[in-house]
Amino acid sequence: MNDHEKEGARLLAGFDRLVLTLFSVGERLVLVIIGGLAILAVAMELIDFSREGSVRLADLLLLFIYLEVIGMACAYYATHSVPVTLPVLIAITGITRLIILQGKEFEPTQLVFEAGAVLLLALGYGVLSWATERFRASNKSSARDMPSID
Repeated sequence: MNDHEKEGARLLAGFDRLVLTLFSVGERLVLVIIGGLAILAVAMELIDFSREGSVRLADLLLLFIYLEVIGMACAYYATHSVPVTLPVLIAITGITRLIILQGKEFEPTQLVFEAGAVLLLALGYGVLSWATERFRASNKSSARDMPSID
């Protein structure tokens, strides 16, 4: 590799670092915005509760959705990965809230479909949780079986 090629490789590596830094900063900024907006939404809901003087179950479920969004943003910011179970919990809570808001005047088949979606999500959550625990347990046991390098 001649000097010209080495200089080109260094420039390309520097450009790659710059682009990755910009993406990282953008990602963190968007996460802070998401978390801030979720906190603002919680504050607005609490103000509405005090104005109305009552809190319904659907309102509490909405607060749980906001809490899970904040938790997901926090987990992603800390670990740069989102546990797959958090979006599943948000979906379960969202559909449950939808069922509660619909009331008794909606078609029974619609309720069955929504309840079926909650059931499928809950089963998926159970499988994901089981698989995660099994994976962690197998990683711990395989780490113990590895010879030490002392």
